[in-house]
Amino acid sequence: MKILVTGANGFLGQHLCLYLQQAGHEVIATGRGNSRLPATFVQKYAAADLTNATEVHALVQQTQPDVIIHSAAMSKPDECHVQREACLLHNVEVTRYLTDAANSLNKPVHFIYVSTDFVLPDNGPHDETVTPAPLNFYGESKLQSEQLVASAMKHYAIIRPVFMYGAVWEGLRGGFVQWVRQSLEQGKPIKVVNDQLRTPTYVGDICQGLEAIARLQKNGIYHLSGKEEITPYQMALAVANELQLDSAVITPVTADTFPEIVQRAKKAGLIIRKAEQELAFAPVGFAAGIKESLSA
Repeated sequence: MKILVTGANGFLGQHLCLYLQQAGHEVIATGRGNSRLPATFVQKYAAADLTNATEVHALVQQTQPDVIIHSAAMSKPDECHVQREACLLHNVEVTRYLTDAANSLNKPVHFIYVSTDFVLPDNGPHDETVTPAPLNFYGESKLQSEQLVASAMKHYAIIRPVFMYGAVWEGLRGGFVQWVRQSLEQGKPIKVVNDQLRTPTYVGDICQGLEAIARLQKNGIYHLSGKEEITPYQMALAVANELQLDSAVITPVTADTFPEIVQRAKKAGLIIRKAEQELAFAPVGFAAGIKESLSA
C-alpha cells in the first residue's frame, strides 16, 4: 500500500515511517521543514505546511495515497489551553484539510487518525464504548477531530494511545523515560507522581497496531496501549532497575506537588480487548518495553 504519514518528524511519526518501510509498504513521509528521519529511511519525504489548505490538497493530489495516517498534532495540553486558536488550527482544521483532500481523489482512501486517551473521562481504564468526556481543551480539540473524521470519511479508523514511550535517536526529542535516565545517571534527585494510574504504550506496539489497521482495512475506534496499570513513579523505578542505577534519588509524590493549569485524569488507561481480538495486538510488558527503549 501507498501510505502517507503526517507528523513524520515527530516521535511517533519517525518510528512509524521506519516500521511501515520495514513492513514493505510504500511510505510518503510529510512534516514541516526538512526531514529529520534517520538515514535508514530511504523512501519519499515531502515537506508541507499542513495549516495551509492549498499545500495539503497539492500534497495529497501529487502522492495519491491509499492510506493516510494522520499523526501530526499540537499535543501539549498546557500549550493547547493557552493557545486555543492555534490548537484548533493544528488539531481540527488540519484534519479537515486532510479529509477534504482525501475525498477529492478519484479513489477511496483509508483515513487513520491518531487521537489520544485525553478524549476520555477519569476513572479508567476505558474501552471503546465509553462516552468521551475530555477534561481539558487539548482533549476537546482531539475529540472534535475524531468527530470530524467520522462524519467526513466513509473508510476511517481512530486509534487512542496513552503515555507513549520508546527509543530516541539524534533529531528526536526524548520523553519521560529519557528524562528519568538522564537524572539517574547524573545522580539528580527527582520527584515523580505516584497517585496517577496509566497503561503506558510502547511506541513499537502502536506502530504494529497501526500497520495492522491499514493492512486489514479496519474501520472504527481502537484503543492501543499496554496492559499494565502503573504510576509514573513505578515507571521511573523500572527505568532504574533496567539500568541498575540507584533508585533512592526518586521520591514518590502526589500530583498536587506540581500545580498544573489543565486537569488530567487521576486514573487513566485503556482496555485493549478489541485490538487484541481484531488486530492480533499483543503489546509487550512495561519492563520489556523499557529494555527496548533504553537499549537503542
